[in-house]
Formats: sequence, C-alpha cells, structure tokens
Amino acid sequence: MGTGGQNSNRAEITLVTGVIGADTHIVGNRILSMALEEAGFKVVALGALTPADEFIKAAIETAADGIMVSSLYGQGELDCRGFRDMCVEAGLQDILLYIGGNLVVGKQDWAEVEARYRDLGFDRAFPNATRTEDVVAVLDEDFAARRQG
Repeated sequence: MGTGGQNSNRAEITLVTGVIGADTHIVGNRILSMALEEAGFKVVALGALTPADEFIKAAIETAADGIMVSSLYGQGELDCRGFRDMCVEAGLQDILLYIGGNLVVGKQDWAEVEARYRDLGFDRAFPNATRTEDVVAVLDEDFAARRQG
C-alpha cells in the first residue's frame, strides 16, 4: 500500500491528545497534535492539566481509536497509574494507549522506563524529543496491524 493509502486510512482514525495531571508543559503536545492533523489523523486536543478521566470521556464521546498522553514534568507514572483499568471499565478495552515525554525524574535507563509504562498498560512509550514523523510511522504500523488482525 502506498503513502496515499495510508493517508486515506489516517482520516478514519481519531486520536485524543493531551497533557496529563498537574503538568502545564503544552508546547510539545501542541506540536505533536498539529503534526498528527497535518498527517491526516482526526485529533481531539485536550490541552494541559488534563485529568485521566477527561481523556477517557473524550475518547468515548469521539469514538477515538487511540489516546496519546504527554507528560513532561516527570510524574507520569503517578498520573497514569490505573489508566488502562479506567479505560477497560469505560468499555475502551481495545483502545491503543500511547505516552511520551519526559516520563521520569532524572536519568534512567529508557528500556526500564518503557517497560514500566508497558506494565501500566500503555501500548507504546516514547522518550522525550521523539520526532513527530517517527510517531506517525509507529501509528501507521499499529493501525495497519489492527486492520489486518
């Protein structure tokens, strides 16, 4: 399938984006949201200071296919505890969950950080400074796998 096919499929995919918890760092999330829209995805941008339940409400209201959580103040682990369970309880057991940003305080081994977020129920975790085109490529891969599965 060529790029045109991917772009037309992207238009059928709705993603909820936002910055979780008490985090006010919105710039990276805005850049990501704009890049996702430019790539052809439908984006529901919640902005900064978004409680976990607001992501889930927005996903239900918009029949979203994925939730993309940003956290840049290092407290993402606390903010995201139980997030997958909340999704399941709300009937969103099949939704794809992504998280990215500065997910921990201090320098820690990325493989360990990623494993902790996967244990929290996230399908993928992205380190700080991940390029938007890399995120788009991963989304294309994940949603193509969904269509085939």
